[in-house]
Parts: sequence; structure tokens; C-alpha cells
Amino acid sequence: MARRVVVTGASSGIGAATVKLFRSRGWDVVGVARRADRLEALAAQTGADTFVADLTDQSQVEALRDYLASSGPVHSLVNNAGGAFGVDAIESADPGDWARMFDVNVIAVQRVVSALLPLLRSAAAEYGHADILTVTSVAGHEPYPGGGGYNGAKHAEHALSAVLRLELAGEPIRVIEIAPGMVKTDEFTLKRVGGDQAKADAVYAGVENPLVAEDIAELIVHALELPGHVNLDLIMVRPVAQAAAHNVTRRPLSPKI
Repeated sequence: MARRVVVTGASSGIGAATVKLFRSRGWDVVGVARRADRLEALAAQTGADTFVADLTDQSQVEALRDYLASSGPVHSLVNNAGGAFGVDAIESADPGDWARMFDVNVIAVQRVVSALLPLLRSAAAEYGHADILTVTSVAGHEPYPGGGGYNGAKHAEHALSAVLRLELAGEPIRVIEIAPGMVKTDEFTLKRVGGDQAKADAVYAGVENPLVAEDIAELIVHALELPGHVNLDLIMVRPVAQAAAHNVTRRPLSPKI
């Protein structure tokens, strides 16, 4: 029997690349995202099943759970949906951007994990183990200027994964975190800077060979295809050209007023 994996944030970038690679390896895949047109194209290309849902809406998460429960087992969950909004300093940041980042990167993950854990437990009882893999970021481990809201959300998502691993200790459910560094995709940075293509391009200036979505997809699939007793707690991955999350130049302190 083919194993079945749910991949969130499947409409583009890392999520879409992950769906494609899982399908090429013979997995049954349910790709989840908000954009129906993108999911339809992905399904046509790969043969994956899809489900349209906004994971910040509890009723839509419950609808996803009910659909999955009625259509087959769930052996693995890949929490990939997320996003960054804004690059402002804490002093000038928009609290609304911060709320959006916590909602999609942290609370949505809790919603999905809580909803799907019973299904994962059932699959583990039959198959021997199940998996919860969450794609976080090096931003969840290394702060940088202009990243306050995203740093905070990704630190929280990292903590969520670590706590979940402790809470599920003794159950045959692996909890895996993959924390990518600089990954060049079509949408992530462009959305973060409000659609300004020049600003988005500047992020990657001088970085030779940034990671691409397919690199992270390879890690995700590899982690879930390892024997069930092997748990990769945390994988931090970045391009060779990126030594740290951000290169910081110290500025002189402003005089007190």
C-alpha cells in the first residue's frame, strides 16, 4: 500500500516541489492550499489529490480533517504553509503584519496538527509509524534586523515542534523540523516586500547559488523515507554562500533626546 502524505502550502514554491517529488516516488499525496487554480494545475501535472483550504480558518481545517478521514489513511503530514510580511524595524512595524505571521506560521500549524493527530495515530497503528514534519526557517534560530515579527513567529514554530516531540514521546510518531536558509522561489520574498521586484531581487544579490525549492523537497522526502525508528529532529540547511541568517553591520547609537 502506498503511503499517504498531506502537504500544506502546496500551490507554489517548496510545497509544490514537494508534492511533485513525493508523487514521483510513488506516494499518495493530498496537496492543500488556498488557491484552487494552482491546485488544479498541480493535480493535472502530478496526479495528486488536492483540497482547497485556508488553514487560518478553523472550520476549513475541520473540513480538511473530515475529507481526509473519509478518503483514506494519513501516514504523514508536512506543515509547509507559512509566510513573511514586512521587513520593518520593530519600532515601525505594522502589528497587523505580525498578527498575520503568527496566524499562518504558528496557530495554523497547531490547528492542523490537532485536527490530524487522530488520523496519524490510526495510520501509525497500522503501518508502524507516522510523521509530522514542519518547515520552519533559520529565522527561528537566528534573529536579524528587520525580522522581528518573522523571527518571533518562526521561533514559536520551532518551539511548537520541540514541545510536540516531547508530548508525543513514546508514540510511534516522528516529529521533524527542517529550517531552511535562503531559498529563492518565485513568491516568498516578493510577497514579503509588498510586490517590489527590485527589492526582492536585492535580497539574493551577491549570493551565489541560493537554495531552490527542489533542494528542500529532497530533504523532506528523504526524512520521511528513512526507516521509521530514525528521527531527524532538526535539519538546518542553507546555501554555502550564506554563512548566517543575516550579515549585520553595527550602526552607531543614536544620541538620546
